[in-house]
Amino acid sequence: MCCLSAPFIFLSSIFQIIFHIASHLRRKLKADISTAFPSLSVEELSELVPNKEELNVVKIYAHKGDAVTLYMLHKNPVFFELEKCLYPTVYTLWHYPHVLPTFTTWPPVLQKLAGGADLMLPGVVVPLSGLPEVKKGDCCAVKVVSNRAPMAVGTATMSSAEMRSLGMKGRGVSVLHTYMDSLWAFGDKSGPPSIPDVDTEGVEAMYGEEEEDDEATEGGEEEPCPNSDGDKATDAPCPGIQELSLADREEGEHGKEEGEDLRSPQEQMDALLLQCFLQALKSKVKKSELPLLTSSFLRIHMFSCCLVRVEELSKGVESIVEVDWKNSELRSFRTPKDPGIEEASVEVGGAEGEKPYHPPEITTLYSVSSRLEPLFQDAKKRKGTVLQPAEVRAIITDYVKRNELVDENNKNYVIINPILCDCLLEKSEYQEVEALKWDDLFSRTLYKMQHCHQLVFPGQPPIVKKGHIEPIDISVASRGSNKKVTMIKNLEVYGLDPMAVSVALQHRVQASSALNPVPGSKDRVLVQIQGNQVQQVCKLLLDKYQIPCKYIQGLDNKVQKPGRKK
Repeated sequence: MCCLSAPFIFLSSIFQIIFHIASHLRRKLKADISTAFPSLSVEELSELVPNKEELNVVKIYAHKGDAVTLYMLHKNPVFFELEKCLYPTVYTLWHYPHVLPTFTTWPPVLQKLAGGADLMLPGVVVPLSGLPEVKKGDCCAVKVVSNRAPMAVGTATMSSAEMRSLGMKGRGVSVLHTYMDSLWAFGDKSGPPSIPDVDTEGVEAMYGEEEEDDEATEGGEEEPCPNSDGDKATDAPCPGIQELSLADREEGEHGKEEGEDLRSPQEQMDALLLQCFLQALKSKVKKSELPLLTSSFLRIHMFSCCLVRVEELSKGVESIVEVDWKNSELRSFRTPKDPGIEEASVEVGGAEGEKPYHPPEITTLYSVSSRLEPLFQDAKKRKGTVLQPAEVRAIITDYVKRNELVDENNKNYVIINPILCDCLLEKSEYQEVEALKWDDLFSRTLYKMQHCHQLVFPGQPPIVKKGHIEPIDISVASRGSNKKVTMIKNLEVYGLDPMAVSVALQHRVQASSALNPVPGSKDRVLVQIQGNQVQQVCKLLLDKYQIPCKYIQGLDNKVQKPGRKK
């Protein structure tokens, strides 16, 4: 299926061809429609592709140059073909709303879709019956709450299961055609019918109650005091008014006087400019300097009244070269806390009140393999038993001493007996190697065992898994001609929430990010952020989350500064 975005916002009318459809072409069109939309009955197909009524084909080009074929019935486009794929128009879906799986959204979103935007999953309303089941690339429709009549047509960017697994985040439907776009204007420009939607009646009621509550709390009229007699309502004070004291009122007024500056940023800037202007005229400008260029007055006199000194270091470029750090106002200024950083810190630990993130304790372990089972038999360690390196060393040392395998002439060597030969030596070494050093003996034993690792999160039981632990992988990929994106995966292995990491990176680098499923994995999510942000990702993982450097892969993908070649 094609994935073009809203090609009918602007239609090119420079080149159009209109011709009548012959009988054999009607039969082929009817077969194609039946294949693409099997939910249509035989009677409905006959209504959409009649045998005797006039049915025309229009060849047009969209604003991006896409060739589009329109099928016109009763002067309305009923289907359009784009890149060999058939799609129904809103005119068709208004008569047959059951043809496509339909997503529901709020009425204000329709205006954004008509302007060329795609349907984002946070704007999807999940009805009582749940999300429609679709696969990636399936043709689907979009409707608004309380009306079954579809308002847009597009393709699903992911399956319904992926939408749910991502927590309804990201792009859901790539919109191709909407009500009020140029393709709709190609017809009779009729409005959508009102078809009751049972699934979203409860949702609409809740949405209406929320709007009423917002209007009542934000800017609506004050509620009258509950009183059975309406005429006495103006005379009798509301309950609780008498409890207000003059002291409370004076305290509130006093708090306002000592509070922060209530002026707008524009008013504060105007006041600063006026202060610098008057100070420059009063103390800097002399009558002998008049007439004086306004640019010179600003640069020479007004800037000197501020906290900085500006000089023209290169032709046409002025730079701040000095700051009055001892200024009392500058020293007393306190930077406000960034609310985004606080939100990100809450996200890391989960809900408010939970403990912040702590990295797990990672331990390398070894499992007894079938080949080494005879060597560990005396220690009663069977195949699959997980041991720490110190335990393996103790068992091997005890085995050597119990079997008196230490070389009497050189105690740094261990004599190879038949069991050690079968477990540790290669076939080519059977006749050549008669003894091994202690370190070689231990290293060969660990090499022949199966690698495992143990994760211990605070307050949780240990987790033991086979194989080496997967590092957090950071990679940079190219998108388009000169655009790059940074991708981070395997965060879940270390107990990190990909959504929390994505939010923290957004606030740190001020770039957009997205979550995508990792191909071939059901429970892994890939964090993608615009630009080469490897350096910022490393700082976040090392400083904030305290992940050891050896468990981070891709640190060499940092942006290389120009002029420094390795």
